[in-house]
Amino acid sequence: MWGNVGPRVAELSPLERVRLRRVAIRYAAHGWQVTPGACLARSRFVCGRAGCPTVGCHPALENWELAASADPARVATWWRSRPHGVLLPTGRAFDVLEVPAHLGRHVLDAVQIHPAGTGVRGPVLVTPTGRWMFLVRPGDPLRPELEHCFHVVRHGPGSWIPAPPTRLPEGTVRWAVAPEQARWQLPDSYLVQNTLIGALRATGVTLTPDLLPGHLPLPRRGM
Repeated sequence: MWGNVGPRVAELSPLERVRLRRVAIRYAAHGWQVTPGACLARSRFVCGRAGCPTVGCHPALENWELAASADPARVATWWRSRPHGVLLPTGRAFDVLEVPAHLGRHVLDAVQIHPAGTGVRGPVLVTPTGRWMFLVRPGDPLRPELEHCFHVVRHGPGSWIPAPPTRLPEGTVRWAVAPEQARWQLPDSYLVQNTLIGALRATGVTLTPDLLPGHLPLPRRGM
């Protein structure tokens, strides 16, 4: 598979290689499906597939959606010989709400004191390029106010995110709120979206269309 790869992948210490594998296995052990990412080679990523034109972070497996697994033993085999990035498919165990840094910090500060308590607090990761990603319960679409807001990206089925400790050309992906800190619990998507809408309005962003009173999405019960 890797015989035709030209650029040499990034040199990682044995400790870093072991850490990638251990963390990927830990995600899988908690029920989060994992798929191996292409390996960083200088400032681009290589996956070993002949003719692959993608140079940014991307899955190493062409059939990554079907191959993604939460089986720790299977996950361990992917990291035995290569320093793969750790990618987490979305729309399965969780969805992700991605925002720029200035909004991410505002939302994180707001959820720490939110009256809903743990219902709105969950894992949050930060990329070295300044993107903040809030992991939420899966299945809920964006509220109408956010559907056409370029500040917000929802990752659902068919998408993925790079997870710590994946290394990108600009640096390493890290947790602002680690899953352990959140006890591996996921917040209600609409509670986080409501907090995000408040943060956007506080920074002067106009959101339309507003929902009419009595039509606000409510947190789902029994989860």
